[in-house]
Amino acid sequence: MTTALSLPHPRHPDPADAPALRWGILAPGWIASNFARAVHTHTAQRVVAVGSRSASRAEEFAARFEIPRAHEGYEAVLADREVDAVYVASPHSEHREQALAAIAAGKHVLVEKAFTRNAAEAREVIAAGRAAGVLVMEAMWSRYLPHVDVLRQLLDDGALGDVHRVEADFGSRAQVPPTHRLLDPALAGGVLLDLGVYPLAFASFVARHAGAGPLPAGAGLQVAGALAPTGVDAQVSLQIAVGHLHAALFTTMLAETPQTATVSGSLARVALGHKFYAPGPLTLTRGTETVTWDENRIVDLDGLAFQAAALARFVAEGRTESPLQPLAETLEILEVADAARATLGVRYPHE
Repeated sequence: MTTALSLPHPRHPDPADAPALRWGILAPGWIASNFARAVHTHTAQRVVAVGSRSASRAEEFAARFEIPRAHEGYEAVLADREVDAVYVASPHSEHREQALAAIAAGKHVLVEKAFTRNAAEAREVIAAGRAAGVLVMEAMWSRYLPHVDVLRQLLDDGALGDVHRVEADFGSRAQVPPTHRLLDPALAGGVLLDLGVYPLAFASFVARHAGAGPLPAGAGLQVAGALAPTGVDAQVSLQIAVGHLHAALFTTMLAETPQTATVSGSLARVALGHKFYAPGPLTLTRGTETVTWDENRIVDLDGLAFQAAALARFVAEGRTESPLQPLAETLEILEVADAARATLGVRYPHE
C-alpha cells in the first residue's frame, strides 16, 4: 500500500540562535547592503567594519547600518582585531586577491559567487585557506535555505526514486551601458558567472545528493550560447549528462525567464517556483497527489541571514569549509564554467 504523500521539515536552526560573529565587509555595494540588513535583522551577529575604495561610500554604508568603523581601502578592515570573519562582496574579478588577503590576515572568509573568475584562482584560494586553517566558504546562499533542505532530505531519502532530469533557468534582462562590469571582459563579465552559477550549483547539488556524482567538465557537457558585442557570454545553454541524470540549464542577460527549477525522478517530481534560488515554495508531485511546503518566515534577500548563521556555526564547530557545499564542489562548478566559456570562445584578458 502506497503511503500518503508528505514532506519533511527543514532542519536549519533559527539564524538568531547562531554564534555572534563580528563581520568586516569589503566593497559596500548592493549585495553587501542586503547582507548587512539580513544579518542585523535576523541574527545576533554584527558588521563592525566596512571598507571601500571610496571613503564617502564606506562612511555612508556605515551610517546606514550603524557600523562602528568605516575605512577607505580594505587593509584596515583586515587588520581589525575585532573582525572575526570577512565578507568579500566585490565583483568576482576581485575575489581572488581580496580572499587571499583576508586569509593571510587570519580571517574566516565568505566569498560572493562566483567564487573566483576561474578554477585556477579557486585552487589558489582553497589551498591558502587550508594552509591557514581558516574557514573559506562560497556565498551560495541557496544551500542554506529551508526549502532547499526539504529537497535535500527528499533526495537523500530516495523519495523521488532514480533522478533522471534536472531543469533550472535564470535569465534577467540587463539594461546596462557597454562599460558596465557585466559586459567588461577585463572584469570577468558575462552572464554565466553572474547568473548562470545558480542553475549550475543547483544541478550540482541535485547530482551529488541523487548519487550521480560531480558534474562533468568534459564528455557529457554540451554548450550553446551567444556573445555580447564586447565578447563576453550573453546567453548560455548547458546540457549535462552525469550517470542516469540529465540536466538542462539556461541563463541569459537578454530576457526575463521564469527562474524556476524542477527535479524529476522515477517515483516523484519536485518543482521550485519563481526565484528558485531564494526562499520560496517547494511542491512534490507523485502521480495525482501533490503537496507543497511554503512556510518561509524569512523571505527574499533577508534569506542571506541563513548563510551567515551557517558560517558562524561552522566556525564554532572548528570546520574549515561548509559541509553543505564543500570547496571541492565549488571548484568543480568553476571547472564546468571554464569548459563552457572555452567552448564559446570567451577568454578573459588575464587568462
